[in-house]
Amino acid sequence: MSQTTPSTDVESTNIELKFLEQITWNSDGLVAAIAQDYCSGRILMMAWMNRESLQLSVQENRAVYFSRSRQQLWRKGESSGHVQKLHEIRLDCDADVILLKIEQIGGMACHTGRESCFYRVLKNDEWQTVDTVIKDPTEIY
Repeated sequence: MSQTTPSTDVESTNIELKFLEQITWNSDGLVAAIAQDYCSGRILMMAWMNRESLQLSVQENRAVYFSRSRQQLWRKGESSGHVQKLHEIRLDCDADVILLKIEQIGGMACHTGRESCFYRVLKNDEWQTVDTVIKDPTEIY
């Protein structure tokens, strides 16, 4: 049986921190994160991540965001059950946007009860709702 030595723990921590250091964080220590359905390619939502939420997302294999309004970590689906299971994480060319390719458990990413938060389309200078509500939000939260 092998034992983990302290140097291995330090090396593991350094590797984990290295990917975080390669991100261009904004002045609030956040990075934009886009959630995309890994099968269909549909953009589901955008949220913010801090270092801790991104590291936890990697460790837990699920989307963990940072709520700017509540100033706390937010595990997607912790109250609704609509967890986002991670399949892949990508970083854009400027290193300032994260793309999470996810499996949306429950089929809804939006707090309005829709599949996507991007359910309005600009037509004739007006925003028109094009996606239906899958489930009434009052039944979810």
